[in-house]
Amino acid sequence: MQAPGKGLSQSALAYHRSSPTWLKLTSDNRKEQIYKLAKKGLPQGDPERLTWCCFMTGNKILRILKSKGLPPDSPEYL
Repeated sequence: MQAPGKGLSQSALAYHRSSPTWLKLTSDNRKEQIYKLAKKGLPQGDPERLTWCCFMTGNKILRILKSKGLPPDSPEYL
């Protein structure tokens, strides 16, 4: 049968959850980028294309900011 949907396999995350080989940033560099953008006041929702943040650092952006003491002024979903 043909269906218009993509199915479950198209929406699943990749098994190999690490940073790609072509990306030259480390987790410490990525955290420093997040801190700088938070101090500027930019929203935490991936403003500068901080891709694979969770895979590289092991934490989400909000958890990284809370550990540094820089929680956002508004909730993430607003």
